[in-house]
Amino acid sequence: MTSVTDAALRARESVYRPQHPLDLMATVGMLRRGGTDPTMLIDGGRIWMAFRTDAGVATLCLRATGDDVRAAAWGPGADDALDSVPRLCGAEDDPTGFDVTSHPKLSELARRNPGIRMARTLRVFDALACAILEQKVTGMQAFGAWRHLVSRHGERAPGPTPRPMFAAPSADVWRAIPSWTFHRAGVEPSQARTIARSAIRGAAIERAVLAASDGDARDRVLTSLPGIGLWTSAETRIRALGDPDAVSVADFHLAHEVGYALTGSRTDDAGMLELLAPWAGHRQRVIRLLFSNGIPEPRRGARLAPEDHRSR
Repeated sequence: MTSVTDAALRARESVYRPQHPLDLMATVGMLRRGGTDPTMLIDGGRIWMAFRTDAGVATLCLRATGDDVRAAAWGPGADDALDSVPRLCGAEDDPTGFDVTSHPKLSELARRNPGIRMARTLRVFDALACAILEQKVTGMQAFGAWRHLVSRHGERAPGPTPRPMFAAPSADVWRAIPSWTFHRAGVEPSQARTIARSAIRGAAIERAVLAASDGDARDRVLTSLPGIGLWTSAETRIRALGDPDAVSVADFHLAHEVGYALTGSRTDDAGMLELLAPWAGHRQRVIRLLFSNGIPEPRRGARLAPEDHRSR
């Protein structure tokens, strides 16, 4: 008789042969939320991911070997995890109509980075909860809160992960996390309330977002929730749906950096949207290309001192 432990440790394997150039790290690696993300780990040339599926939690390991991607998965959701590999690697990404030949810098970046694709996880609530934690705080604060909450309330990932990993909690579990646990994680009360309220409608939100026909329709679904604005909606669309047109307006740095990268001068959200207008439908794709080269723009603002409200 095979034990549950033996089954969890047995890997299911597959090989994915993309029909397009693929930079695995640039495509899938961007989903990681900081170096200590409990749901995702980059270990040498391997990407490890832990997530929930309809069949249960799964661990997925991806590595590029030549033109192929070798995948191994563990846990009750292993088959579903292997089925997700093509969309994680951008198989559903459609760059039709994306033309940067009129812009020398973007044209050169596209030539040098043909393998950047838009990954899709389809895990809408995971992306939404993570984006809410990132509202109006530093990355360090948000990633720390994500690590604290997921490590304590997520589900332990099966398989031989290089370090303990966890799948993010379900919407039902997020809803049940007490306020003092959010407090200990350094999460502002407004963010905690937004996650809890959103979790009440978690399954319905996910269905509606996945059924929506375009970015505007997805925005309408997500921003109908209290505490969710266009920035949070865009971040959710990017991570869960690989939306090639999503732009995170009201970001502290993004408009400045896009303006500097395209013109040599900083700009505001309106200016950024005007600059990106020629590539409507592919504006996130432009941003990804710009960031593939790094943004050399000097940050002139005062360094933000993270505020810790836990001692109040």
